[in-house]
Amino acid sequence: MTTYDVHAHCIPTALLATLRSEGPRLGIELRDDGGGEYAVIADRVRLSPFNPALSDLDARIAAMDATGVDVQLLSGWIDLTAYALDAEDGAEYSRRFNEIISAEAGRHPDRLTPLGTIPLQDPQRAAEELEFAVRDLGMAGVQIATTVAGTDLDRAGLDPFWEAAASLRCLIVLHPCDPLPGVDLSRNFLDNMVGRPAESTIAVGHLLFSGVLERFPDLVVCVVHGGGFVPYQMGRMQRGFDAVPRLAAQNITVAPSELARRLYYDTVLHDPKSVAHLVAQVGADHVLMGTDYPFPMGDPTPVATVEGIPELSDDDQLLILGDNVSRLLAAVRR
Repeated sequence: MTTYDVHAHCIPTALLATLRSEGPRLGIELRDDGGGEYAVIADRVRLSPFNPALSDLDARIAAMDATGVDVQLLSGWIDLTAYALDAEDGAEYSRRFNEIISAEAGRHPDRLTPLGTIPLQDPQRAAEELEFAVRDLGMAGVQIATTVAGTDLDRAGLDPFWEAAASLRCLIVLHPCDPLPGVDLSRNFLDNMVGRPAESTIAVGHLLFSGVLERFPDLVVCVVHGGGFVPYQMGRMQRGFDAVPRLAAQNITVAPSELARRLYYDTVLHDPKSVAHLVAQVGADHVLMGTDYPFPMGDPTPVATVEGIPELSDDDQLLILGDNVSRLLAAVRR
């Protein structure tokens, strides 16, 4: 059995080199004011300084060995999706990004499987880049943010992308970015601990109740951080659908609890009992092991987390540790 980590981030050194030389032409400028190198996107979005561990490939492989992870699904740092770029620059940036991260994974093809990025600010270009990433580069799928530069996923005109993703049956990893703008989460680390799972919860709610998941039943979407607060509030969403259909059931005929169980969820909940609740809600066949490597809020012992889930059968452990991802990867239509 091969263990898979579905939630891990990187910034290849080749991407940094490319941004230093070509970034300004694409609308991404790297700067260093003495506190570490960071990026400014489209002259208005300033990112935090880069975490050096995102670029250290040797340390990555060593960490995988130490934690029992056989294969990482390698995603970029979500802040570098760069949806603020205009459509043409975003498409070129995505192409360069995908070629670079594919080459990075190719340095350890038995240990790393790449996930790409796409220019969601232009849905047709996003669909075309997804086709290229999966069919030409052999990627497993893509990572996307919870909004398109602040526009909710159900209002961003993404049907060309959803259609392509459903046709390819590739993996879409849904990851929060810039959580809850306008809400003051600057104190006590709440932007990460509360803001990020809340951001994912809202995005999933839009996908459920807008009809996206009903209209594209072949979408394969994994929500990180255990799905935010979705598994805990599935009953409330179902109650709204049943009790207030004139508001909650305007765009869907399938129960939201059923739609939510079509999604996949990672294990980054930091408590085996919380993962046990997730499994009880959606089934072990829809839970995937994750780490959020290399960030401090990641799970440093992912295999132990799965093995510590109360009353989980050996077969269900195998599903979560790797068999689910193996099945999903085998189903990608390249």
